[in-house]
Amino acid sequence: MALKDQLQADLKTAMKNKEKIRKSTITMIRAAVLQVEKDNMVELGDEEILVIIAKQLKQCRDSLVEFEKAQRDDLIQQAHEEIEVIVSYLPAQLTADQIRVIVNETIQETGAVDAKDMGKIMGVLMPKVKGRADGKLVNQVVRESLIS
Repeated sequence: MALKDQLQADLKTAMKNKEKIRKSTITMIRAAVLQVEKDNMVELGDEEILVIIAKQLKQCRDSLVEFEKAQRDDLIQQAHEEIEVIVSYLPAQLTADQIRVIVNETIQETGAVDAKDMGKIMGVLMPKVKGRADGKLVNQVVRESLIS
């Protein structure tokens, strides 16, 4: 089943079961997808939709950090539930150890030797982990690998 169809089916189920958070989160994702489709006048495939979902996840995590700073327990709980829904549409995330292996392979592949080569490494690395790893974590692992 295409991701767009899956989102539609899950939205219907959430509405029937009166799951407010799930319904609003799926609606948010669908709205973001529709906005990109209208802006660019294209029909998005699963890969492009996954990029949008990953972007929504990043926004939600950023919001969570702000809610925690403001000590807004009600919004913190809601953000955790939204993140749980969003993650269910993404492929399994890579662990830090798996990312380290990919980073080390990419460093050897690009011939990078120090932090000056960071951009070259990231340019080759990010397409390999696209949608399967958080960019901040990947960046952190690359920095650690180049320093040691």
